[in-house]
Amino acid sequence: MTNEKAEMWFDPLCPWAWMTSRWLMEVERVRDVEVTWSVMSLSVLNEGRDLDEGYRGLMDGGWGPVRVVIAARERHGQGVVKKLYDALGERIHLGGADLRDEGQRTRLIADALADAGLEADLADAATSTEFDDALRASHERGISLVGDEVGTPVVAFGDVAFFGPVVSPAPKGEAAGRLWDGCLLVAGTPGFFEIKRTRDVGPIFD
Repeated sequence: MTNEKAEMWFDPLCPWAWMTSRWLMEVERVRDVEVTWSVMSLSVLNEGRDLDEGYRGLMDGGWGPVRVVIAARERHGQGVVKKLYDALGERIHLGGADLRDEGQRTRLIADALADAGLEADLADAATSTEFDDALRASHERGISLVGDEVGTPVVAFGDVAFFGPVVSPAPKGEAAGRLWDGCLLVAGTPGFFEIKRTRDVGPIFD
């Protein structure tokens, strides 16, 4: 029987969330942990904010993937979320798809749905507001645990959630397990809020 539970909120466009998700996959291999995968949205988070043109374009393009993940979850249940996230993330972070480009965005969603074994018509959700209430509810559930001054990834370790861990490259094997153990330790410390330092490397996708 699984002893520990975690929940991660991701936006498919975020490379740091991708790194954290790869770490949690390793944690599931080396610790008795079950991870639930949930959606948050940087596009929702940044609504109404004054952004530079490039980042605003990314936020505008970011609506499509999260809407499609939510639509797939509503049709097929929680079990499809991680499979579709993986398919989207591989194209965005490993394949270099640019969400600001409508053509690339349309292709990556269609290809990801096919890879995940899901119906092509779910792509229609990318440009529809039909599932926005469910998207916002999922987003709010995660962000309410940590506050809106952070983004993604958000990870809940039992009843305590943090932004992060932000890590590059994603630890593997027992190193992933030790980081998990440390996260449990700080999550179990009343009044613990953050540890932070300036990043000096980008996401290392290996």
